[in-house]
Amino acid sequence: MLTIYGSDLSGPAIKVRLAASFLGLNYKWHLVNLREGEQKQEWFLKINPVGKIPAMDDDGFYLFESNAICKYLCDKHNSPLYPKDVKQRAVIEQWIDYASFHIGANLMPIVYNRVFAKRRGIPVNEKAITDGEESLKQYFPIVEKQLTFHKYIVSNEISLADIILLALLEPVEMAQVNLSGYPKLMVWRAECKKQGFYTRCYKEYGEMLKAPNVK
Repeated sequence: MLTIYGSDLSGPAIKVRLAASFLGLNYKWHLVNLREGEQKQEWFLKINPVGKIPAMDDDGFYLFESNAICKYLCDKHNSPLYPKDVKQRAVIEQWIDYASFHIGANLMPIVYNRVFAKRRGIPVNEKAITDGEESLKQYFPIVEKQLTFHKYIVSNEISLADIILLALLEPVEMAQVNLSGYPKLMVWRAECKKQGFYTRCYKEYGEMLKAPNVK
């Protein structure tokens, strides 16, 4: 049986969870206790030697890195989320990289410092927040423009690029990142979050942070 190891608050883990849900897979969601260091225990390091989430065990086949896991699952189940056509796939890869290296990489320091730092008693790095916000002002408009051409990021059909960007944007409200200047991005996001692959996983990212002792 497929087991996905993750955390409800991890954007990379949410990528995998949403992809598996979209594919309609029967899988076990193993919530890794990060606060207790479960990800550094010997049994987990056999699955992911890096000691991070997400990770996957597909009947003894281990894999880590969220984008790699998502692509593997799509390929294994011949999903149109990640088609075989080399040109279609290349465009999807392009937007997966864009979402990961430009949106996600610049959003992460904002989320960490505005949402988690105080909870963990760590000083807030205001410069990291400012730098992240300034960078996103360059990168969000590119996605906004892309969404003028069709309903989803790559075409009028949802792709793995949409799943990955959607997961990365989950904490924007909690991190006080304002998307109101990007109306098409907001419509795209709201439409994705109405769909069954999303609602089968959870209602809203922010609800998870209301649980006691969440860090």
